[in-house]
Amino acid sequence: MFKSRSKKETKMAPSSSTSSKVSLKLLIDTKAKKVLFAEANKEFVDFLFHILSLPVGTVIRLLKKNSMVGSLGNLYDSIENLSDTYMQPNQSKDSILNPKIANHGAHVPLLLPDDDVSMARKFYKCRNHFYVADDPNALCPQCNTCMNTELPYVAGDGAAKLAEEGGGFVKGVVTYMVMDDLVVKPMSTISSITMLNKFNVKEVGGLDETMVSLGMKEGLMLLKASLQCKNVLTSVFLA
Repeated sequence: MFKSRSKKETKMAPSSSTSSKVSLKLLIDTKAKKVLFAEANKEFVDFLFHILSLPVGTVIRLLKKNSMVGSLGNLYDSIENLSDTYMQPNQSKDSILNPKIANHGAHVPLLLPDDDVSMARKFYKCRNHFYVADDPNALCPQCNTCMNTELPYVAGDGAAKLAEEGGGFVKGVVTYMVMDDLVVKPMSTISSITMLNKFNVKEVGGLDETMVSLGMKEGLMLLKASLQCKNVLTSVFLA
């Protein structure tokens, strides 16, 4: 959209071969050394929205090795170290430490470890009665046995149509503007000019367009920064 002083490709550290890659165009104020906003496609916005669907337990597990802010990491460790003897018979530590994630964000780019963030939908039944649950540790209300007989899940026409349209959360027919503090809105020429006026940009020559590529490493960095600061894009890409 803007002519950059120096177009360059920012090389990030190699990510896992199993992860997706998402491109993002940053508009950087080189004098202030900050990202004003990013031009993003559907894939990046889907990933941002997907973050909000993550259970707290999953977020803590993903960020634990990278130092979790606050005391929730200690609470996670306490549950992890607690003996199963102290848990109710119908409860398991795994249901808290590894909570299931809703499947409504299907086809979201794998910018977080896919071995930790499982989106598979599974159902289980009692082998004696017609009760269904999404937890294999659930007890049948009639015979009190574990409902651990897995049932095959068949997606209906709605899921097939969703896959044809690209899945995820938002439509891909427009470009999105993502601010440094992760405010997301549809992008237009007017909105871009409005943003430049808001940031009091007087010289377009001081702006630089940079293409960056997000993989699993950057996805984790972005998740962590979103919980710590308001200048998320600047923190991840210009730190």
